[in-house]
Amino acid sequence: MQILKNLYQIGGDLNGITWDGVDAGYNDCNTYVLKSPEGLIMFDCGCGDTLEQIFTNMRYWGLDPAEIRYCILTHAHLDHAGAGHLLKKQGVQFFSSNATASAVAAGDDRCCPYLYHKKFKPFEVDHTITDGEKLQIAGLSFEAMLLPGHSMGCTAWFFEHENKRIVVSGDIIGTLLDGDFGWSGSIDFDREIYLKSLKRFAKIDTDIMLPGHGMIYFHQPKRRVESVLNTALMEWRF
Repeated sequence: MQILKNLYQIGGDLNGITWDGVDAGYNDCNTYVLKSPEGLIMFDCGCGDTLEQIFTNMRYWGLDPAEIRYCILTHAHLDHAGAGHLLKKQGVQFFSSNATASAVAAGDDRCCPYLYHKKFKPFEVDHTITDGEKLQIAGLSFEAMLLPGHSMGCTAWFFEHENKRIVVSGDIIGTLLDGDFGWSGSIDFDREIYLKSLKRFAKIDTDIMLPGHGMIYFHQPKRRVESVLNTALMEWRF
């Protein structure tokens, strides 16, 4: 699915772009690809079992999977990073937070394989980032914001494209029409830290938010984050 020129959603089972045996499920995250003059940048990579479906979707839009140069991870959960070991075999370089890099290298319960009744195959992240770090990837500028809570490695990634400010938010907030928060069953879920992240995220203006599952936010994404924060403040008082 084309989002903007040179920006595509090429995976995600909640809205039927990929399928991992569960109808309208959460087995496979939303995977996005940004085309740059220096190759393709992927955001999250799905559970692994749908990678060929993702590649088929890419080819439909004239995108060659062999041209994926980089993959940026929002966090370590299997539905977002399970295909990492496969992409590493074709030379893809990975970017993530330190906490996410630690989790995928270990392939342990922080990757939540128990939720999907699968095993997580470990792999190494090539480049780790810090909160607020600005970096160049394939000639494009990105900014990372660490927003832990759903997992300790959760990261929002900001970039400018087609005169719009875009954020890839992963599971920092829940999917529109299907809950407010990211799943709370993570081994490293922390409600108090999560609330602090929501307070911080709710102050940021963007034009488009690309979430970890379900529907893309094309109009005033900040309103959605503010609504989620409001619910958290009502339900999560300490």
